[in-house]
Amino acid sequence: MPSYDFDLFVIGGGSAGVRCARIAAGHGARVGIAESRFWGGTCVNVGCVPKKIMVQAAEYGQWAADAGAFGWDIENRGHDWSVLREARDREVARLNGIYRRLLEGNGARVFEAHARFLDAHTLQVGEERVTAERIVIAVGGRPIRPDLPGIDCVMISDDLFTLEKRPEKIIIVGGGYIGVEFAGLLHALGSEVVLTYRQRWPLRGFDQELREGLAEALTAQGIKINPGETITGFGAAGDGRIVELASGRVLEADAVLVAVGREPATQGLGLEEAGVAVDARGAVAVDEDHVTSVPHIYAIGDVTDRLNLTPMATAVGHALADTLFGGRPRRASYDNVPKAVFSSPPIGSVGLTEEEAAARGPTDIYLTRFTPMRHTISKREGRRSLMKVVVDAKTDRLLGIHMLGEDAPEILQGFAVAVVNGLTKAQLDATIGIHPTAAEEFVTLRSPARRAGDTQDEGGREEV
Repeated sequence: MPSYDFDLFVIGGGSAGVRCARIAAGHGARVGIAESRFWGGTCVNVGCVPKKIMVQAAEYGQWAADAGAFGWDIENRGHDWSVLREARDREVARLNGIYRRLLEGNGARVFEAHARFLDAHTLQVGEERVTAERIVIAVGGRPIRPDLPGIDCVMISDDLFTLEKRPEKIIIVGGGYIGVEFAGLLHALGSEVVLTYRQRWPLRGFDQELREGLAEALTAQGIKINPGETITGFGAAGDGRIVELASGRVLEADAVLVAVGREPATQGLGLEEAGVAVDARGAVAVDEDHVTSVPHIYAIGDVTDRLNLTPMATAVGHALADTLFGGRPRRASYDNVPKAVFSSPPIGSVGLTEEEAAARGPTDIYLTRFTPMRHTISKREGRRSLMKVVVDAKTDRLLGIHMLGEDAPEILQGFAVAVVNGLTKAQLDATIGIHPTAAEEFVTLRSPARRAGDTQDEGGREEV
């Protein structure tokens, strides 16, 4: 039998790679892991964590502004970007260190270096050459820079976390997660925001009514939206930036953020040397067990471009380590994965959209729209909530639950359990609500607003 330096070598120190390496090492495997940029990957360093801190900063300003309606006399002297930046970066650095310590504490050997394949079992890791019986590719993704004139003078999402000051006016290109989230938080922190995207509605792939509701909410808050626009180029105008549209219009601002998606970060890995196949977008092709075209090489996380969510990547990494070294073969399910968008207001979603469910058969839709109690007092615009339950009309089984409104991600985490475990609408109805909360609406929706596919929409419950 050939002798290898490692039982498992993981390329990439993000959520998927760190979890896989740590659990495998805990099972007794000899594990090496390489990361050339920062431990914790996109989520910890230039994604979910620092973005959520900025979202929370924006919320504090809104609460302070609303406090007067409840009798508080608060003087708002404005926001200090440098204080937020320093606090955010300290927390990111703390988490970054934790990821590395978790690996070393479980016995994995950590390499602060770029790794690339020399052959199917051999890697060049910095200045060192190592061999491994099994190899996991977990290098994640990176922001797309579209091939357009002037692209080098605008920002991508990573750049937002190194800004020395907040732009007074910013144009955001893209209607996905990143675009709508930064539109909301930058507007709330004081920037004038223009959001432009190619689709008619933001957040392609989400339930249509949530997409429409979010566009309405962003507009009501004062964010200018340009849907259905194609960008032809960018440019500099003094200290500012311009965006050229196919319609002939030119937009001007202090800064431009291009947030048109992400792509697998597979360049420079030497995959061809190992015989690892990729698709047209550069994603590593895998089967249901995350095996690549080479039987002892695996790929997990965003590099596979399947469902690019941090908890999904973590779950897959853990399942793979248990399968290979823990004596417990298993898979992490990609079905009914809950997700959230920390927009303004936020979205929580699990299961099938109305459109997806209707394509499978008769579907009952339960729906309510209302102004949360807080904002019946504050009168803040753009804060109406929408809650929706999608039910199989034949079996009464819950197919999907969706919410646009304050606390939606927190609320949907709990209700996701019902969808994942195949509960019925009757079981939801049998649950007593907690009053007064927004969440209780999900267990008190008694009459369907419509049968999916019908043209008539009674609008759901009356607002109270």
